[in-house]
Amino acid sequence: MGKLSSAALCILATAATVAQAGDPYLFFTWNITYGIIYPLGVPQQGILINGQFPGPSINSTTNNNIVINVFNLLDEPFLLTWSGIQHRKNSWHDGVLGTNCPIPPRKNYTYHFQVKDQIGSYIYYPTTALHRAGGGFGCLRVNSRLLIPVPYADPEDDYTVLIGDWYSKSHAQLKALLDSGRTLARPNGVHINGRSGKGGPKDEPLFTMQPGKTYKYRICNVGLKDSLNFRIQGHPMKLVEMEGSHTVQDLYESLDVHVGQCYSVLVTADKEPRDYYAVASTRFTKEVLTATRIISYAGSKGKASPELPPAPDGWAWSLNQFRSFRWNLTASAARPNPQGSYHYGQINITRTIKLVNSATKVDGKLRYAINGVSHTNPATPLKLAEYFGASERVFKYNVISDEPKEEAAQLVSLQPNVVNITFRTFVEIILENQEKSIQSWHMDGYSFFAVAIEPGRWTPEKRKNYNLLDAVSRHTIQVFPKSWAAILLTFDNAGMWNLRSEMSERRYLGQELYMSVLSPKRSLRDEYNIPDNAHLCGAVVGLPKPDPYTI
Repeated sequence: MGKLSSAALCILATAATVAQAGDPYLFFTWNITYGIIYPLGVPQQGILINGQFPGPSINSTTNNNIVINVFNLLDEPFLLTWSGIQHRKNSWHDGVLGTNCPIPPRKNYTYHFQVKDQIGSYIYYPTTALHRAGGGFGCLRVNSRLLIPVPYADPEDDYTVLIGDWYSKSHAQLKALLDSGRTLARPNGVHINGRSGKGGPKDEPLFTMQPGKTYKYRICNVGLKDSLNFRIQGHPMKLVEMEGSHTVQDLYESLDVHVGQCYSVLVTADKEPRDYYAVASTRFTKEVLTATRIISYAGSKGKASPELPPAPDGWAWSLNQFRSFRWNLTASAARPNPQGSYHYGQINITRTIKLVNSATKVDGKLRYAINGVSHTNPATPLKLAEYFGASERVFKYNVISDEPKEEAAQLVSLQPNVVNITFRTFVEIILENQEKSIQSWHMDGYSFFAVAIEPGRWTPEKRKNYNLLDAVSRHTIQVFPKSWAAILLTFDNAGMWNLRSEMSERRYLGQELYMSVLSPKRSLRDEYNIPDNAHLCGAVVGLPKPDPYTI
């Protein structure tokens, strides 16, 4: 693989390999600060990591141990989550309010996790308040070890494309709107790697390609609300990976990238050597918001055509694109949960959980819910309460039922939403969207098999339409309006894991829950002990630390 371009926005941090036997370690120090950014061409306050927006990227290899010392120099608590990284046996470093106390202002916390056999493209972003609306996000690459070949030739270079919608209001102003009971309304624009291509400091070409060479583009939607369509003027994209899984390598003129999702494509510079536009535009919105950035050929002999390639119409097109995605069963790589298995369609389902999202008002304020419960984060993180034996003082398990009643959407309660899952069971989760807007869901700690998305209501008879052979194993899935999606997974990763809406407004106002997966053996074979550097807060402060897990 060629050298990474300095324009790629994936800044490679220095890696240090420990001397003793074992997997390599990558060490990072990140300072979280405020700073001036120009995503829509005008200056506004944003959240920077080491002075960068978007933040620095992690370039890792499977089995690397990643150690990130995060210094919170903001004036409010802060957390980062590593979306899609499975954190085997280690929800302590998941970076969400159900598992971690937030990092206090002027304090630090060191994340330590291992990227296992998860070859692919991921993102990280803040989970506290509405900080994601101010920045603090970036990419995390997991490359293949030399022993595990990827199913395509090494590209000339490897580029990251972070696309997202954006508001001209600050993250604090947007949070105040939600706290007052109102919605965020429509975003003001779209950015590509932190710029919209409109005004502000002069935009240099996003990337430069050598004629005749093939490049890898990692495309991730880091936005708050909108699905986006991405395309490159005159250049088809060959899909090779999504969210940790190699895919059947089909060509696409454009890709719908829903909030929180990542795709890797190959693009060959085989056109006239001039400039071309990369385009990201909103989908399923009355007013289409668009961002453009220049991709230039080395020795470019002309400007990009002002005629932009059109985006597709309607969500039926997007549904058909989802159905075209297939897992590459011939690629040499570790298989996702259950480890080593291609044959997920032959595993007996032990439990079916149907989750229905809803939007309503509680005491005159907007709230979002799952099965009639709008999640609230207690002062004590759920995982800490469980570990210290203080669960009864903080939350109740299973306040929602596996099969919600119709009236649950109207009778919404505000409380922690925790579902108890039996360790190593194979579970079917139905995500049913009875609203008129598209949804995007993500599960921490796991990849799942995205076996179906269909319009209408789910019934058991719909299982005959599941893809039980080569559905892509991934961690984020969209659900179209008045539709449902079905996912299958084995809960073999002990911990407290977050299932959430990837749309920041919905998550902030309650559309999330936690899956408690307890190992009855209390063994280090199944789950790690609480880290020595973990911040403590709420009801567990001053409590004696439980006896540690042992082998």
